[in-house]
Amino acid sequence: MKNSISTFISAKKSGEKLTMLTAYDYSTAKLIDECNVNGILVGDSLGMVCLGYKDTLSVTMDDMLHHTKAVVRGTKNALVVGDMPFMSYQASLYDAVTNAGRFIQEAGAQAIKLEGGAVVCPQIKAIVNAQIPVMGHLGLTPQSVNMFGGFKVQGKNITDAQKLIEDAKKIEAAGAFAIVLECIPSKLANIISSNITIPTIGIGAGGGCDGQILVYQDMLNMFSDFKPKFVKNFANVGDLMRDGFKLYVKEVNEGTFPAKEHCFKIDDEILNKLY
Repeated sequence: MKNSISTFISAKKSGEKLTMLTAYDYSTAKLIDECNVNGILVGDSLGMVCLGYKDTLSVTMDDMLHHTKAVVRGTKNALVVGDMPFMSYQASLYDAVTNAGRFIQEAGAQAIKLEGGAVVCPQIKAIVNAQIPVMGHLGLTPQSVNMFGGFKVQGKNITDAQKLIEDAKKIEAAGAFAIVLECIPSKLANIISSNITIPTIGIGAGGGCDGQILVYQDMLNMFSDFKPKFVKNFANVGDLMRDGFKLYVKEVNEGTFPAKEHCFKIDDEILNKLY
């Protein structure tokens, strides 16, 4: 059955854990979708893991729509969430609603995600009023990396911790159907999760969240620029890929690939007529 925002809300009520992964292309989305994952986030993390940027700030709406379209084409069962990039929603409510609508109308996503707390609640309300489901995002919000002074754990003092709790409540009141909690202490994430009725999706926020999300290149050991503490390698796909690439180079150099079984035939009679 196709996952929807109702699936997420129902899972919270029943205590069933939710699973999400990122995807940025058709082939990967198709593989993930075959594995009973509840949701696929087309994250602006593509700026780092696909496009080679140092952060997510350079990702554009055109980038996001291009990759979201590909993921949607490869997905039948998972809820596809498009990640609104930097400056696609901050400047005005008009920008927020218009760009959120492009994810739905042009790319085929079923929901959008945006970063921030109380300050973006007007945008959340406006987008939800336009009948577009919204997923919030609190804690380490990568688009605010310059304000944070780097990729750092959030909510470690009383003021910041209290603000995260209040922000989560305000995001829920604004109409979001779920909230990503990134890089916050697990006990704080537990408190947030128990104080709201919408599901929390953790990434570096402990097992008390209602669900989890990881960047697929991280969990498959395909991205080696850095490894966040919260990432577990579930398979060493990166090593397998390197081994395969090296073997390909070796066999081409040796002349063992392509072999006879990889080649197409033509009648010698036809060849003789060429001379």
